Amino acid sequence: MPTVTLSIFAGVGAQLFDNNGDVLSGGKLYTYEAGTTTPLTSYTSSTGVTPHTNPIVLDAAGRVPGGEIWLDYTKRYKFVVRTSADVLIATYDNIGGSFNSEPLLANYVGTGAQTIFNLPSAPADENTTLVYVNGVYQQKNTYSVLGTVLTFSEAPPVTAGIEITFT
Repeated sequence: MPTVTLSIFAGVGAQLFDNNGDVLSGGKLYTYEAGTTTPLTSYTSSTGVTPHTNPIVLDAAGRVPGGEIWLDYTKRYKFVVRTSADVLIATYDNIGGSFNSEPLLANYVGTGAQTIFNLPSAPADENTTLVYVNGVYQQKNTYSVLGTVLTFSEAPPVTAGIEITFT
């Protein structure tokens, strides 16, 4: 059971509409890992026990059944809103929860050859990352971030401690 946080997108009682302003009755809300099309579980309550279906099918009023969406605290999500006929309405990426303003942390050990590191979730953008190798801050021009992948321009040394914090 993951620690969950209330979604800031359609989290409590939100009503969704189509592009004409009509209630999105029977609409679909898909949840994915941020920056990907890999499905990611959301939950029906703060217990983090019962997953929503994916997609979440909206009720006749265009609301999430049960009225709440709870997210894994350690993850960032992508929400895709579609009509009941699967016509795309909108996509919202890199969405966190209401309580995860704390930075996420990932730790690795350098091999001397490895330049690519897979993060547990996608940072909001490269500017929200702080990277340290053996406690030394790394300038932004020494690495790049694309989705959940951080790539160094040069491999960190063997046994180097690599710490990455991000929001």
